[in-house]
Amino acid sequence: MGKINVLDKSIAELIAAGEVVERPASVIKELLENSVDAGATAITVEIKNGGVKYIRITDNGSGIMKDDVPKAFLRHATSKVSVANDLDNIATLGFRGEALASICAVAKVQLLTRHFSEDIGTSYEINGGQEVSCGDAGCPKGTTIIVRDIFYNVPARMKFLKRDVAEGNAVANIIDKLALSHSEIAFTFIRDGKQVLKTPGDGNLKSAIYSVYGREFVNKLIPVDYSLNGVQISGYITKPEFARPNRNMQNFFINGRFVKSLTAAKALEEAFKGSIMVGKIPSCVMHISIPCDTVDVNVHPAKTEVRFINERPIFDAVYHGVKTALLKGDTVKEIKLNNSDIIPHKKPNAFSFRQEPYIPKEDISQLNLSNVKKYETAPQNNSDNIKTVISETNLGKEATKADTKNESSSSGDEPQLFIPKSKPFVHTESVMTSSLVHDSQAEKFVNPYLQTDIKVNNTEKVNTENITAVEEKPDNNQAVASVTDAESNSYTEGTDSVSSNDENESSDFAEQTAVACSSKATPQTEPNHSTADVDDIMSEELKYLGEAFSTYILVQKGEDKIVFIDKHAAHERIIYEKLLKEKGKGYMQCLLAPVVVTLPKDEYNAVTENFDRLKEYNFDIDDFGNGRVAVRGVPQYVDSCDIEGMIIEIANNLLEKRKDINTEQMDWVFHSVSCRLAIKAGNINYQQELMEIAKIVDTDKSIRYCPHGRPVCFVITKRELEKQFGRV
Repeated sequence: MGKINVLDKSIAELIAAGEVVERPASVIKELLENSVDAGATAITVEIKNGGVKYIRITDNGSGIMKDDVPKAFLRHATSKVSVANDLDNIATLGFRGEALASICAVAKVQLLTRHFSEDIGTSYEINGGQEVSCGDAGCPKGTTIIVRDIFYNVPARMKFLKRDVAEGNAVANIIDKLALSHSEIAFTFIRDGKQVLKTPGDGNLKSAIYSVYGREFVNKLIPVDYSLNGVQISGYITKPEFARPNRNMQNFFINGRFVKSLTAAKALEEAFKGSIMVGKIPSCVMHISIPCDTVDVNVHPAKTEVRFINERPIFDAVYHGVKTALLKGDTVKEIKLNNSDIIPHKKPNAFSFRQEPYIPKEDISQLNLSNVKKYETAPQNNSDNIKTVISETNLGKEATKADTKNESSSSGDEPQLFIPKSKPFVHTESVMTSSLVHDSQAEKFVNPYLQTDIKVNNTEKVNTENITAVEEKPDNNQAVASVTDAESNSYTEGTDSVSSNDENESSDFAEQTAVACSSKATPQTEPNHSTADVDDIMSEELKYLGEAFSTYILVQKGEDKIVFIDKHAAHERIIYEKLLKEKGKGYMQCLLAPVVVTLPKDEYNAVTENFDRLKEYNFDIDDFGNGRVAVRGVPQYVDSCDIEGMIIEIANNLLEKRKDINTEQMDWVFHSVSCRLAIKAGNINYQQELMEIAKIVDTDKSIRYCPHGRPVCFVITKRELEKQFGRV
């Protein structure tokens, strides 16, 4: 070992400066924090060549008194700490007194400042730690500091700097963080003579976010405002569908200081669990306010990491705050249709002799209304006139023509129902009569996992005699099939029929059947989505419209919205939430021989402190001593070969203080079970079943995404449709 030498002051300062000043962004961070602590309301930052050659920071803060200017550049000189106890209650961004001394040791610095209590300002210049000049100067209240030629006297550090563009981007990132943490300050950033950022400084966090990240990012945000156990959470989170593949857009601020908090990040991602796609990370701009004596900010050279006395309140506040915000603010996505393919309607003017037609850009066949056939019903006895008019149009294809010879087969006093069919007609039973049979028995076919309380109204009787159906055969020749009295009686056996004298009910049924038969007819093996009993199963706001592609439920909500629901994704999430709530209670299997698992001491402590919580998940675990636990019972769905690995993962989750301690295997089981039990896309389901899913989705705000993160539903407004048809 060599001889021990005491380093010169200049060498010691260069070593110390290396811990604080790593690049131009480090210089700007320290100087901006001083400006914020000085009470500035407007700060301007200007850089050239990425900040390597030139940095200028101007603020309107309190300024520095003339006698204190030389002392400000001495090491460990600060106005924010005076006694040791002050370190336990730090509320300012800076407190060590190292920034100015470190900066002037590796750069050329010029300071121009005036304290608010003085009439004359002070000019001070220092290069490489050596004072050059100090005197009076005329200047406004506040401070302007100029830093030139960083690392001019340390060539070894200079060669580690990156390109000017990269260094400039690092500076911009620092300014973005300061602007988001202090929305009450107006920041202006000038880069190589061009202004690239300007915040209003109005105290509105959303305005600062708009200035930093732009309009598109602001439109994706959900506000957060929550308080729990003395921890105040405020700010914004992104909607689940706009999650990102990394954590670069996660911004956490503890008492106005940007920090990288693993605890807050874990809580945020845990709250989003089940709402975003696998591999996606939520973004946020979140302010966390806690008592200053419960957090230690003096644990990292750059002060970007902090240490909490107790991390649990922070985790709980962030988790519950984000969960609450998602339930309140994560509304159903509204779809905006593309209008680029439609030529805007031109308004006529005084000089035009005719109005331009409203047509799409693409060439399409004009509507040919020459082959329009109308079917009218004669008035019935003691009832209002019922007319069903069905128009056939020719869109450039062969039009379907009614067989006029078969018109005589139907009674003139009864309506003719036009039923277009894409499949061969089954003559064994009437489509309408079949639907009544299906609906009368629909209750016992409703999926039990929906837990529906719907009761099908069997008291309503309908006389289906002599209902005439007109169907379309594959050869485009229509045939009229009349349901005879014998056929009607055979298919309605076991059900009562209403008296034919009830004219009002017959009239209502005729209107409903006209709507029902406008959809595609299906064979008797498929349940018919009749609207005969819609009033019995739909809520006041939801109205069943139909099902598209045997996959998507269409319901009308209110007077101006159509909701599209993926029935498989929605049902899968309903089952998944039920499984999570139950946690497999009552399904524990006892092991013949206990499995002993050895854990690190910190994980061992976490497990032994949560035995009661583990029992809620059907794990029977005892303390085996010396860092080991004995597993005596596990849930039935756990593979006995992987018990040790599962306990290790649970112990890690408990150590990280996660709200949900389910392992990946347990989540996989819940996902698999819910996916397999849910109704499938392409399945034929009863209207009551689909309507119950729609009701649950409408009332349960947590059902917005399937367990894999795919959206469950979206909305198209009436106005959006009217725009497509040129009505608005």
